[in-house]
Amino acid sequence: MNQLERCRWLIRALMEEMPQYRELSVPVMQDQRWRLLRSLLNVRPPMATTEEFLQIQDAFLRQMTAEKGIVEATALPAVTGDERLVLWQGDITTLHCDAIVNAANSQMLGCFSPCHGCIDNIIHTMAGIQLRLACDEIMRAQGHEEPTGQAKITPGFNLPARYVLHTVGPIIEDEVTTGDEALLASCYRSCLELAAQRGLQSVAFCCISTGVFRFPPERAAEIAIRTVQDCLQENKTIQRVIFNVFKDSDFDIYREKLM
Repeated sequence: MNQLERCRWLIRALMEEMPQYRELSVPVMQDQRWRLLRSLLNVRPPMATTEEFLQIQDAFLRQMTAEKGIVEATALPAVTGDERLVLWQGDITTLHCDAIVNAANSQMLGCFSPCHGCIDNIIHTMAGIQLRLACDEIMRAQGHEEPTGQAKITPGFNLPARYVLHTVGPIIEDEVTTGDEALLASCYRSCLELAAQRGLQSVAFCCISTGVFRFPPERAAEIAIRTVQDCLQENKTIQRVIFNVFKDSDFDIYREKLM
């Protein structure tokens, strides 16, 4: 089965699972087919599926990631003056490291908005439906929403990263408070502490809370860098922390503060 056949098969299987979408037509153009498949994956609730679905989905997602190009965390250059820190601009779902950090929401089930631009959406999309199922299991056992500033860990499934660290950052309603700053620092600290407990050596952070949660990017970067540096002073297990940015403006902010 090639990628076109896998994509069509997965779309049809998802439409059968969710009858409300059965009347949708499968697009002819490749990018539109992928957009439809991604949308269906995004809205799919956490529920069991067949082994055949998982095998075809996994093959499709892994080939897609391979075609994008997998980035080795160990090959990324460190910042000047600190060999344990890296600044990297790119797609975090292509990064091969021990763990990547997902900026989750308090439901911890991923983004249900079709093709939304948040990192929570693309991480869940490229990991596959197993990630939502794993998060649902955690949340059912926990029995309440995920508190801000803590961290949970799941396998990475179809991602090149072995694990995903999930953390809920503070939502800024008006001005940033000292409490907001403390909670954001706690996100970084909790992720690194959990990674160290699991013996992980490389962790890639996204820009937590700076998107739809509206934390000012420059202040968030200051907190992220200071917290990570403090944690690394105390913990020698983690050998490499990657500050992953996507936007040029974020890259400029981190470059100024790190280099």
